[in-house]
Amino acid sequence: MFPALLVNKVGKVLKIRNSKKNSKKLKINMTTRELSRKKVIILMAKHIAELIVNSAYTYITNINKCLKNSKSDIVANFIYITNNGIVITTNKPANNLNLLTIEKYLKSIQNVDSDSIKSPHLPKSKSYMKIIGLPYKIE
Repeated sequence: MFPALLVNKVGKVLKIRNSKKNSKKLKINMTTRELSRKKVIILMAKHIAELIVNSAYTYITNINKCLKNSKSDIVANFIYITNNGIVITTNKPANNLNLLTIEKYLKSIQNVDSDSIKSPHLPKSKSYMKIIGLPYKIE
């Protein structure tokens, strides 16, 4: 495959590649350049979260259609799974109307028990809420 490489270089590449066969499975590390203020956290059962994440491209498209229909300027970019639910990253911080729109869509998905999906919320840290200028509510 690499005719320009010397034999000893090819040997080194193969040695490195073969030495990693017994290592742990690689995981995707997601890092963001900006603050986490663009996240919407939705608590739900693990099996439902896996169902949603497996078809994430469909759900992101439909969430964006619902947000557009509600005349919102927020766009959902990415869905990933956590221990106790899913996190949806957006292009801007979400407000209550956006959270209700996302919740309404997720509860309308077929094969999903709507009672197991909790209300979406933003990350709950006092300093985080002060940074983005949202009032902090203690329930």
